[in-house]
Amino acid sequence: MPFGYVSPEQQMRDKADYARKGIARGRSVVVLQYEDGILFVAPNPSRALHKISEIYDKIGFAAVGRYNEFEALRLGGIRYADINGYTYARDDVTARGLANLYAQNLGQIFTESLKPFEVEIVVAEVGDSSDEDHIYRLTFDGSVFDEAGLVAMGGQAEAVAGRLKERYRDGLPLGEALEAALFALTEPGGERFPANQLEVAVLDRNRPHRKFLRLNGPRLERLLADGAPAAGPATTATKNESPLTAPETPGAPPTAPDGDIDTGSSG
Repeated sequence: MPFGYVSPEQQMRDKADYARKGIARGRSVVVLQYEDGILFVAPNPSRALHKISEIYDKIGFAAVGRYNEFEALRLGGIRYADINGYTYARDDVTARGLANLYAQNLGQIFTESLKPFEVEIVVAEVGDSSDEDHIYRLTFDGSVFDEAGLVAMGGQAEAVAGRLKERYRDGLPLGEALEAALFALTEPGGERFPANQLEVAVLDRNRPHRKFLRLNGPRLERLLADGAPAAGPATTATKNESPLTAPETPGAPPTAPDGDIDTGSSG
C-alpha cells in the first residue's frame, strides 16, 4: 500500500465532516407551512446578501452555508426555470425538477471535487392547497428529503427544529407561524432578533401570478408586534384574496427576482 493512501470511505467521511462543520458555523434558517402558504425566516442583518430568494412564479429558495456557493446554485436554478418555462410552459417548472437538478450537481461536486460545497438548501413550492405544497431539503452530498410541514437547517438545526415542533401545528395563521419561527430561532434565555436583523418572506398561494413576497419594514414590524397580517384585519380581504396581496398596477411588468451581490461571505 503506497504511503499516504486514504481509502475512498475515509475520503467521503472527511468531506462530509468538513461540510457539516462549515454549515454549522452559520445561523439557522426555518421554513414552515402556514394557512396561506409557506413561510421563510432567517436571521440576517445584511440587506444585500439574501439567504431567501425567489426562483420562479411559485417556487422559493432558502440556503445556509457559504454564500458564494449557494448563490451559484440559486442563479443556476433561475436559468433552469427560465429556459424550461419558455421552452415548454410555466407550469412545467416545479420544485421537484429543481430539487433533482440540485441533487445531481451537489452529488457530482461532493464525489469528484476535493472540496465539497458547504451548503444546505431548501426548494419550496406553494400549491393551490396545503396538500399540494412541497418542501425539499438538499444536503451538501446531494441527498434529497421531502419534508412535511417544517424544516430547520444550519447552525444548531436539531435544537431549532425541536423548539419549532413545540409551537407548530397545521394551518397556523401567518402571525402565529412567524411567532413559532422566532421562538425556534431564539436561544433559550436569549434576546429575540429585531425586525432589521431578520429576513422574512412568504410564498402566498392567494397572490396572483407571482407568489413570492418579502416581508420587511413596517409590514414586518406590525407582524412582530401583534401577530396580525400586515395589511390590516382579515375582514378587508375577499375569500380568494390574501391580506398580504399587493394591488397590481395595470400594464406594469412583473419585477425580476432579486439580484444579490456576491462577496464570498458565509451565511
